[in-house]
Amino acid sequence: MTKRAGFVALIGEPNAGKSTLTNYLVGAKVSIVTHKVQTTRARIRGVALEGDSQIVFVDTPGLFQPKRRLDRAMVAAAWGGAADADVIVLLIEAHRGITKGVEAILENLSDVVGKRPVALAINKIDKVKSDELLGLTQEMNARFDFTETFMISAEKGYGVADLRKWLAERMPESPWLYPEDQIADLPMRMIAAEMTREKLTLRLHQELPYQLTVETEHWEERQDGSARVDQIVYVARDGHKGIILGKKGETIKAVSQSARAELEEFLGRKIHLFLQVKVRPNWLEESARYSEMGLNFKDGNT
Repeated sequence: MTKRAGFVALIGEPNAGKSTLTNYLVGAKVSIVTHKVQTTRARIRGVALEGDSQIVFVDTPGLFQPKRRLDRAMVAAAWGGAADADVIVLLIEAHRGITKGVEAILENLSDVVGKRPVALAINKIDKVKSDELLGLTQEMNARFDFTETFMISAEKGYGVADLRKWLAERMPESPWLYPEDQIADLPMRMIAAEMTREKLTLRLHQELPYQLTVETEHWEERQDGSARVDQIVYVARDGHKGIILGKKGETIKAVSQSARAELEEFLGRKIHLFLQVKVRPNWLEESARYSEMGLNFKDGNT
């Protein structure tokens, strides 16, 4: 049988469900999922097998109108992911329909994708009636020449198998790009940092999640098969440090326990996780922080 392999970029507005869909398609959690928008910062690659095809899913940051350097770098990463892919999937939310954000994406889509196939995936179909779905499908296809349209629920898995099968058939003939058992194309240090950032985002309900970043500073393999992982949580203000630490250190302790448990499950071995919180007022303007996030600092220039 002929082997196939290629890249699929998932694009859409923030919170459209790209990370949830990536994780479902891959069959494992490789991208952080929270109720907050703009939580995916870099291009996260998850690897899935479908028949004789290896599909590398690129979960891109949400496309929105950027205001800060970090926002601009994230949007550039998203469009860059689309520009590099063999197939693009535009994800929209059924109950929100064609928003201004979706219209802005459609305006730029032709210039970025060229002649490559673009599928439309209408997500969260359980939130609307069938006649509304039909109308939305017709209107979207009138605005752009989609190769195929899928009705899905990324959270519940409806329609996802059909989407994955269709994508597998459109991968170019190629040897597989990754070992058969690899599910993510990210350094383990970055995956660990993303897990901790997810737990912080879920725990903190203020604007704070967008003002922090997590870096894995040190990773030490131990003779007993376990690993010691030291991470730094960078925040912009002194007041933020107190919020993350919490009363008597309760918040940071809970975050550490939750992140460690997920990391141990992911790796299948014992992990000793240690978190520090440091104040760096200008971390949003430091190129090194962007490199750690997998973003290009120069893409944030105005």
